[in-house]
Amino acid sequence: MRRRHGVLALLILLFAITYLDRVCISIAGPRMQAELGIDSIGWGWVTGMFTLAYCLFEIPTGLLGDRIGPRRVLTRVVLWWSAFTSLTGMVSNYYLLLAARFCFGAGEAGVFPNSSVVVSRWFPSTQRATISGVTIMAAQLGGALAPLLVVPIQMRYGWRASFYIFGALGVVWAAVWFGWFRDSPAQARGVSPEELAETQGQQQKSSHRFPWSVGLRTPTILYMLAVSFCYACVFNLFQTWLHTFLVKGRGFSESDLSASAIPYVFAICTTFIGGLASDALVKRFGAKWGRRTLGVVGLSCAGSAAVAAMFTHHQGMTIVLLSLIYGGITFQQGGMFGASLDIGQDYAGAMVGLMNMSAQVGGLCSTVAYGYIVQGFRSYDAPFVPMAAVLFLGAALWLKIDASIKLPSAGVSA
Repeated sequence: MRRRHGVLALLILLFAITYLDRVCISIAGPRMQAELGIDSIGWGWVTGMFTLAYCLFEIPTGLLGDRIGPRRVLTRVVLWWSAFTSLTGMVSNYYLLLAARFCFGAGEAGVFPNSSVVVSRWFPSTQRATISGVTIMAAQLGGALAPLLVVPIQMRYGWRASFYIFGALGVVWAAVWFGWFRDSPAQARGVSPEELAETQGQQQKSSHRFPWSVGLRTPTILYMLAVSFCYACVFNLFQTWLHTFLVKGRGFSESDLSASAIPYVFAICTTFIGGLASDALVKRFGAKWGRRTLGVVGLSCAGSAAVAAMFTHHQGMTIVLLSLIYGGITFQQGGMFGASLDIGQDYAGAMVGLMNMSAQVGGLCSTVAYGYIVQGFRSYDAPFVPMAAVLFLGAALWLKIDASIKLPSAGVSA
C-alpha cells in the first residue's frame, strides 16, 4: 500500500469530523433557539458568525499552509475548533454563542485550503478532482452521521452533550496527524521510489507570494469566485438551517429528523461520482470542458429541484427534492476544487482559500438573509425563490470557466 493511501485515510476522517461538528448545531438548533430565546433573525446571525469567520480566515490559513506546510497548520486549527465545539455546549446566552461560533469558524477555515495543499503535494495531478471528490464525500458522510448520532444524544442527555463529545474527536485526530503525517513524500519514511516518482516535481513549499495582480485580473478566476458564491448560498443552508426548516417549515418531529441524513447520503454518491467523472472528462476533452460540463449539469439540476421543493409540503417528497438540490451542488464540487488546483498550481492553498472565501461570502449572505426572508414573508417557502435563482446563475457562469489557464509557477514571471 502506498503511503499516500494512509494520508487519504486521515483526510477522510478529518472531513467527516469537520461536518459532524459543523452540522451538529443545525440539528440542535430548534432546542437551542427555544432554550436561549433566539428568533429566526437571531439564529441567522448565529449561523452567520461561523460563516463570517470562515470567510475571513480562508486565505490567511491557505497562505500559511503553502508557506509552512499543512502538518502544523492543520494540527493547530483542528485543536482550536475542537475547543470551541466543546465551548459551544457551555454557552448560557445569545452573545456568548455568537462569540463561540465565530471562533469555531476561524478554526474550520483552515481545512479545505490546507487539505488541498496535501492533495497537490501527495497525489498526481491526474487524480486531483477524484481525491477532492473523495474528501468532500467524507464530509457528506459526517453530515449523514450527524443526525443519527446527535438526535439520540440530545434526546437522552440534552443538546449540550453532543458538542462535548464531538469536540473530543478532533483532539484525537490532531494527535495522530502531527505524529504520523509529513508535508511531502520526500520527508516521509516508507515511501517507495515509484511513489516518489509519481509526485516528482510537484511543489513542496512556496516561499513566493501569491500573484494577486495576475490572479485578480484573470477572468476565469473571477468567474470561479462568482460560481462559488452562488452555489454556497444554498450549500451552506444545509449546514445551518436544514433542521429548523424541517421542524418549523414542514412539521417534522424531533424523532423524524433522522430522515435529514438522506440528503447527505445521496451527496456521498454524487460527490464521489462527480469527482471521478470530472477527471475522466478532463482526460477525454481537456481541462476546459472537462471541468465545465459537470458544473453546468450539477447546478442546473439543483436549481430545478429548488423550484419543485417550493411547491410541495409532503414530507417524503421534501426530503427527495432536498437531496436532489444538495446532490446537484456536490456533484460539481469536486470539479470546482479540481479546477482550483489546475489553475493554482504551486499556490494550491491560496487558490482554494480564495475560492472558498468567496463561497463563504455567499454562505454568510444566505444564512443571515434566510432569517429575514422567513420573518418578513412569514413563510419557509419564500427562500426557495432566491435559492433557485442563484443556482441557475451559477450554472450559466460555469460556461465562462476555463481550467486550462494556469497561474505562473513560483519564481516564474507572469
